[in-house]
Amino acid sequence: MRRFILLCLFVIGLVTVVFHFLNVHGLATKGEFETILLDFREDIPALVINQDLQAITQQYHIVPRLDNQFSAADHVYIITGDRQRLQDLRKSPFAEATEFIEPNYIYRKVPEGKTTGLGEQFPPQNNQNPKPSLIGPNDQYYSKQWNLHKIGIEGAWTRTKGSGITVAVIDTGITQVPDLAETKFVKGYDFVNDRETAKDDNGHGTHVAGTIAQTTNNQYGVAGVAYEASLMPLKVLNADGSGTVADIAEAIKFAADKGADVINMSLGGAGESKLMQDAIEYAYRKGVVIIAAAGNESTDGASYPARYPHVIGVSAFGPDGEKASYSNFGAGVDISAPGGSETGTILQETIDENGQGVFLGLQGTSMASPHVAGVAALIKASGITEPDQMLKVLQQSARVIQDDGLNYYGAGHLNAEAAVKLASEGQISFPDFFRWLRDNGYINPGFWIDGGVIALLPKILMLVASYLLAWFLRVYFPFAWSWSLSSGLILGSSGLFFLKGFYIFDLPQWPFRVLGSSLPELGNSLQGTGALNPLFASVLIPVVLIVLLLGHPNWKWFAVGSTLGIAACLTISAIYHPAVWGLGDGNIARIFLIVNALLCYGLVRLALKDEKQTA
Repeated sequence: MRRFILLCLFVIGLVTVVFHFLNVHGLATKGEFETILLDFREDIPALVINQDLQAITQQYHIVPRLDNQFSAADHVYIITGDRQRLQDLRKSPFAEATEFIEPNYIYRKVPEGKTTGLGEQFPPQNNQNPKPSLIGPNDQYYSKQWNLHKIGIEGAWTRTKGSGITVAVIDTGITQVPDLAETKFVKGYDFVNDRETAKDDNGHGTHVAGTIAQTTNNQYGVAGVAYEASLMPLKVLNADGSGTVADIAEAIKFAADKGADVINMSLGGAGESKLMQDAIEYAYRKGVVIIAAAGNESTDGASYPARYPHVIGVSAFGPDGEKASYSNFGAGVDISAPGGSETGTILQETIDENGQGVFLGLQGTSMASPHVAGVAALIKASGITEPDQMLKVLQQSARVIQDDGLNYYGAGHLNAEAAVKLASEGQISFPDFFRWLRDNGYINPGFWIDGGVIALLPKILMLVASYLLAWFLRVYFPFAWSWSLSSGLILGSSGLFFLKGFYIFDLPQWPFRVLGSSLPELGNSLQGTGALNPLFASVLIPVVLIVLLLGHPNWKWFAVGSTLGIAACLTISAIYHPAVWGLGDGNIARIFLIVNALLCYGLVRLALKDEKQTA
């Protein structure tokens, strides 16, 4: 057993080293930038700062400048430069006067890329005038908004519509198209052009804002989630949909200072920024709920800023409820919301290339994030004020997706009706609480590790059962306990199951899933599904192990232990979760598992039939 523990420690240490390597060379440092940020310390006199700025100008032949009018108070300056200049500045005497010197990374709107094109224009440009919906609000195209029906918005509207709440939209700006004519606005800012009017010149921000608070019940266009809330337009992305962390960070602080309750950021990229993280911490301390899109690269781990602490990361699903093909997943995903797919986009009124109002269906985690921001506004209007409480309400009310081994959905699908009900009542009724226990697996019971649910009791039972089988066999075939037998029992029955639900940024999940899986689970561990592979969940692997290792004095006990562990795993699986590929999860699968468990036990009996000596 001691050797097995040492082996486990070695593996964990190796994974830690790999994580450190990937953290150094991962998404945190892969961002693009054209300028460099210099954040001078607050205790440095203005005279000293000016002297340093003049020295930088003389040495590098470039004039440092403030990014916008709000940067002066924070002593944040930018200069053009590449990675070499960044390294030189960090080693220079000027660094002593700064809090930090870092790249002014470029973040972009999402959707971005081939998988998330603008989608179809809707409705076709003719003079058709469809009838308003007969169910719900009277907006013309409300019946086309599958996304709002999917989150149960009408049930939420019976309690609140978000009145009195301000949602800051940090994006490409907002143009007040006809379907935003009756939406309430508060003063925002254009950080790209350094002016007060934050008008949209891209269309992305207007579309996002529409999902949050599009004018509703006006017999025109579509509906918004929290349509009585106020919008704060903060433009940080230019006409091409890109912007810098300096502008985004200032926009976050602006929103917090000007009374925003919720911030939505449907933007992202690579490159970790201390300036932005400080701004997020500042807003969080002031009670602002911050929500961001997880990203559209279909990769393991959310992009920035969704991966920062105190930011609610949102992944996307389509009309069928399945993860959208483009959506990021894994670490940093807290909840999922409608983002659209090729079979159904998110319809809102925005602007075309000429700045004219047009209804467009878009898809992306950009479209998912404002759904959560809108529901957050409804929750806050219902009395929930603290960001941590907000996240708890969103997660506890979500529709849980049971088979989510790769954390596609975080806590589950956004559920506006249940979230507002939970926020309004302040407590869950017994039926709701029972449903929540059941859906989250706690009746099984279950054990949560960073969004991944692991059935704790079945795993313990598998391990205990494997040792009981070994103890029972000792009555007939005396042998001594050994590290090879014990490691085989663990590997065959439960594996290091506590590792299975770990989601760590910039690390592939498969090593954790493999280490956290028993031998019967290896066939489905990489896919992150719950159904067992019939080839692995059978007597086949035990037969191979016994044949190969039976002649070895020590390793044969590993084969014996693994076989007994597999028998225990299959037996407990037949009781708790008899799901097998191609056999379903009914009696056929249960019989298959039990028969193979008996065959495994019989195989061990046969292998030890002539055993005369103890191991």
